[in-house]
Amino acid sequence: MKIIKTDNLSFDYIRRDEEGNVDGIVNAVRDVSVEVEPGSFVAVLGHNGSGKSTFAKHLNSLLLPTEGTVWVDGMDTTDDEHLWDVRKTAGMVFQNPDNQIIATVVEEDVGFGPENIGVPTKEIWERVEKALKSVGMYEFRSASPNKLSGGQKQRVAIAGIMAMKPKCIVLDEPTAMLDPNGRKEVISALHELNEQEDVTVILITHYMDEVVGADRVIVMDGGSVVMDGTPREIFSRVEELKELRLDVPQVTEVAWNLRNLGYDLPLGILTQEEFIAAIKEQMGLCH
Repeated sequence: MKIIKTDNLSFDYIRRDEEGNVDGIVNAVRDVSVEVEPGSFVAVLGHNGSGKSTFAKHLNSLLLPTEGTVWVDGMDTTDDEHLWDVRKTAGMVFQNPDNQIIATVVEEDVGFGPENIGVPTKEIWERVEKALKSVGMYEFRSASPNKLSGGQKQRVAIAGIMAMKPKCIVLDEPTAMLDPNGRKEVISALHELNEQEDVTVILITHYMDEVVGADRVIVMDGGSVVMDGTPREIFSRVEELKELRLDVPQVTEVAWNLRNLGYDLPLGILTQEEFIAAIKEQMGLCH
């Protein structure tokens, strides 16, 4: 069974003017049909207004389709009886960790969710310990969240979701408010969760370097899916990405520019190591 499946998902909302009068209907998502395998790491790319965040909110029943259907682990998100099961299965992490952290001590914050769903006290603390260790924040368990950096706060927010034991985590631009080091911390923690805990990760982002390590990249524009493939497949299409107002990883663009100058470099170079190896081969330095 697919952990996430959408069938012709469309979502419209009413746009209003400054006086509150109806100013038209906006098609935020149009006919999106995707399937996500359990345990995979999927990145969803798109510029502002592409529909990627609206799509993400459907995976946690924060929004319900205007048309089409969304299934989370086989559950229809419009079925009221399964609302909390859907939200426990696909946990949601947002841009601003301050909006998700409510307690004055880290471990109490992480334990808040399990406590609310009736998990026995002994198991709550076992879940809190495991979740904090999984994101590298166990040593800060007694700290005040206010004393943490942005990246540390976001890792605590992720631990709070992990303590609910979701099969899938959906993250809506979780690094948008972080500095480069904070971004690296969070992305590294997500990959560890994906690899060690087999948690499905769906990462909504516009940072190209965050998707290089994903299993799959979905690109959205105008509310629709316009590309779907591996990072190498997607980043081999530099001109198309630029037409969609998206960048590519810096090393990919350098290699692409050199290729356009006549150097026989492969398409879709993703890392500095690949770039250096390709340059050495061009210069006849490989043995």
